[in-house]
Amino acid sequence: MPRWTIKPGIAVGLLATIAAVALGLVVTGRGTGISTTPATPADQFDPDTPNVVVVMTDDQAIDTMRAMPRTRRLLGAKGVTFDNAFVSYPLCCPSRASFQTGQYAHNHGVLDNHPPNGGYQAFDTKRALPVWLSDAGYRTGFVGKYLNGYGKGKAATEVPPGWSDWYGLPASAKQRPFGFELNENGELVSYDDGEYKTGVLEDKAVSLLRDWDRDDRPFFLWVATDAPHKDAGADEKADRDPEPAPRDRGRFEREKAPRGESFNESDVSDKPGIVKGKRRLNKSEHAQIDKIYRSQLESLIAVDRLVKSIVGKLRRRGELENTVVMFTSDNGFIRGQHRIESGKASLYDEAIRVPLLVRGPGFPEGDRDERVVGNVDLAPTILDLAGARADIDPDGGSLLPFESRREGWRPNLLLEVLERNTGNFVGVRAPRYAYAEYAKKNKHGEGKRELYDLYRDPKQLDNVAGDPAYADELERLEARVAELRECAGAECR
Repeated sequence: MPRWTIKPGIAVGLLATIAAVALGLVVTGRGTGISTTPATPADQFDPDTPNVVVVMTDDQAIDTMRAMPRTRRLLGAKGVTFDNAFVSYPLCCPSRASFQTGQYAHNHGVLDNHPPNGGYQAFDTKRALPVWLSDAGYRTGFVGKYLNGYGKGKAATEVPPGWSDWYGLPASAKQRPFGFELNENGELVSYDDGEYKTGVLEDKAVSLLRDWDRDDRPFFLWVATDAPHKDAGADEKADRDPEPAPRDRGRFEREKAPRGESFNESDVSDKPGIVKGKRRLNKSEHAQIDKIYRSQLESLIAVDRLVKSIVGKLRRRGELENTVVMFTSDNGFIRGQHRIESGKASLYDEAIRVPLLVRGPGFPEGDRDERVVGNVDLAPTILDLAGARADIDPDGGSLLPFESRREGWRPNLLLEVLERNTGNFVGVRAPRYAYAEYAKKNKHGEGKRELYDLYRDPKQLDNVAGDPAYADELERLEARVAELRECAGAECR
């Protein structure tokens, strides 16, 4: 069992909280109106609706799925692998807000990782998936990394609305693999340097499922790992970043990052200013990229074990066949492509493409789906499974019923990067094309457009926005962006 202690000073707060609850008082986070007491699900619920478990990684490029054979076997081979799954805003906090709402960023309002227009403080936690599921009688549990900026200072013990069980990493955890704190249902618990974070999150997730054995109501569990995000404050001279579990260190010792055509691209003169101005990467940067790649692979081995443990626990309690299990990431990750040493807030497939594997009721075994699906489609799908209602109209659509929804699926997904210094743009990802329009006043974009024919140029090497042969397609995509850039609800679908 993990070694832990309650942080000094928290005990007094706990006694005060207990007393307040006993007196019928509402306990809220300072200045936030967010409850520090876990939510109680509605009394009425449908016992025939399936459970839902979502495992979400952080900054996982699609090529690192090779490190996760258990996940591919237990979820992909037993369910559906979505080969064209993307996030609409490839950045941690906006993406996680889209997952919880089914909305594009321009509607949910989380436009960056940090204030004033981003981070946890910009998110309306009262209008989100856990609240809607709790209202439908679901037991809801969260384990891991929530939204950037969550749990700062005296707000470290907040429990956002709708969660009946909460094991959230406050801001103090800072992407550290060891020596971190965890908010456990309003109690701040410290873990020492001998406890690897992904292993602790695995234990918490399985323990929650064990605790729920005594409850007949359906449940929703979201487990969000830090891995394979780079560690905060890591020494550049260290041989691993992120740090893997000690037992996994060295498993990919000889690996080098893929060196495809887009890696350290030879000609970026057709790219927007943020890329066009980059020099070619040198040998030292190549070595750093290789280090990050092997570190990410090794850190994902622990996540692979976490998935296996969750599936195993569901099987032992007889719930696996009545549980939809999803695996995905909040965004992808660029490692040297187009001369970008590392990053994500970009049009390129390495940033926007994510793994999405789903097994369970409604999802056929061993299927591969080629539709362009987005993270905005996950909340509507979960609501559909649960028979729950949202108090907003999501921008995404349910993936169910699976076969009939394949016909007439929307032709493209909105892409948007807003309030960033990496070249703000609005665009679309279609089966054949990736298109973006950069803000005219943006110092890096200067009104530039990017268009890639992915059938002929899957590595996005040649921007054909100025090619007369693509004039008709460019006009159609411009019209689609004009329709979607301020769309809401059904308009987006």
